[in-house]
Amino acid sequence: MAGEAFRHPRLAALYDPLDPDRSDLDAYVRIAEEFGARRVLDIGCGTGVFALLLADRGIEVVGVDPAQASLDVARGKPGSERVRWIHGDGTTLPPLQADLVTMTANAAQELADPEMWRKTLRGAYEALRPGGRFVFETRDPARRAWEEWNREASYGVTELPGVGAIEGWDDLVEVDGPLVTFRHTFVFAADGEVLTSESTLRFRERDEIEADLATQGYVVEDVRDAPDRPGREFVFVALRPGAGHA
Repeated sequence: MAGEAFRHPRLAALYDPLDPDRSDLDAYVRIAEEFGARRVLDIGCGTGVFALLLADRGIEVVGVDPAQASLDVARGKPGSERVRWIHGDGTTLPPLQADLVTMTANAAQELADPEMWRKTLRGAYEALRPGGRFVFETRDPARRAWEEWNREASYGVTELPGVGAIEGWDDLVEVDGPLVTFRHTFVFAADGEVLTSESTLRFRERDEIEADLATQGYVVEDVRDAPDRPGREFVFVALRPGAGHA
């Protein structure tokens, strides 16, 4: 489950200004172009940054997210009327024939519950047309990213027009096997409000994910690097087999 950063209206409105560099999405735009995708489903679309990048290129996009506050931000952006926004998750999708299904950033790891993960893989499969692809990323557990999730490494102050200064930092809460829980704290200088957002991510091994995909009927075509984070992420390209494909 995503943290309050996505669900709380005050925090959702600040998600993009506090993290303006979304160069991590460039690779996904290139993947959509590589596969000639004309219809894309973005699961965990958040504030809609990626969905709108695709819509700007004339691609038909459906964005789904369980956090209403994030969808409200997405719907308020220029061009948002070109995207079909759905409040929900990858287990409750309408009939689609997508060329490409994506889960960017932390979306796959936020599916920490094994049953929710399995149902989302199945939902994405059913949303694809035969020959369509499911592309998502997840951190390589061997890199132990959580060791950098502490106040010393993450503390910063951001000055936002019309909002004022916001202090922020991460704290590692717990590491329980593959489950890592962390908390981000926001302090608003304007009124002194302190808000926190706690999330639990599941760090899955590559072979575990490949087995999960195969169980749901996918063919794993490729496991790539994230160009902006070399050696830190697995980017899975999984095919729903169909006419003309093995």
